[in-house]
Amino acid sequence: MDPYSLATRNTVEIVTDEELRALLDQPARSVYAGYEPSGEIHLGHLVTVNKLMDLQKAGFEVTVLLADLHAFLNHKGTLDEVRETAEYNRRCFEALGLKGAKYVMGTDLQLHPDYELLVLQLSQEVTVNRAKRSMDEVGRGMDHPAVSQMVYPIMQMADIAMLGVDAAVGGIDQRKIHMLAREHLPAMGYPSPVCIHTPILNGLDGKKMSSSAGNLISVADSEDDIRAKMKKAFCPPEVEENPVLQVLKYHIFPRFETVNLSRPEKFGGDLAFASYEAVEAAYGAGKVHPLDLKKMTADYLVEMLAGVHDAVA
Repeated sequence: MDPYSLATRNTVEIVTDEELRALLDQPARSVYAGYEPSGEIHLGHLVTVNKLMDLQKAGFEVTVLLADLHAFLNHKGTLDEVRETAEYNRRCFEALGLKGAKYVMGTDLQLHPDYELLVLQLSQEVTVNRAKRSMDEVGRGMDHPAVSQMVYPIMQMADIAMLGVDAAVGGIDQRKIHMLAREHLPAMGYPSPVCIHTPILNGLDGKKMSSSAGNLISVADSEDDIRAKMKKAFCPPEVEENPVLQVLKYHIFPRFETVNLSRPEKFGGDLAFASYEAVEAAYGAGKVHPLDLKKMTADYLVEMLAGVHDAVA
């Protein structure tokens, strides 16, 4: 797959496509994504992890910001707690295949005087209302936000500048923060980042993915847990917003060239799919039963996550 196709597959928005194409023509290019250390790594996190792996293959130098200070500001625990979780998250990411990336702890970057000065300079340019709106999709308790949560998006802008990266990856819920960075960093002498946005996937019940709802698959789940959760997953006849198909599209096919469905001849026999589009077409035409789709997806999830447990134990 060519670098542009790798960089753009399974995204919902590139800001801007022209800038990305120009960046791909450069001899060196860099990208980052930041992760709040806030618990188990699950399939929601893996959408951007898979995108970073795509970008590595496309020639980008990848930086992962383990945003312990961001998590602290967003009420995710004490600094000691989130730092411990950050180290666990790093081991998960590497075990999932994101090797050769540069891992940066937030507090190693964000407590430097130059960084703090840039945060203060940016805070002069961003209104409280704009900062709050940028946090609405990612913050906790935003009906009554703390001052710390208004600092959060400004720090994320400073992260991009001080890491010196050309591009930023995030879920589409990060869009408003990224647009702040594109708008305000040039006035501070930093280039606007290319922004690569990935979708927010449904939970296994077809609703918003949430740890508290238990509608997700974590890297800590056992093989039995994965199979049991996938067996109960919502899998309507339609292809739109189908969480099982989303797992195949965003997690399985980026890692496996061919996906095989094994079933008795009386139910149609074995099938091999060389692309997600082929699975979607077969399922949409009624040629694959929901139970078969879920079993096939579970088989590949188990294989994909098999090495993670030992690596992070």
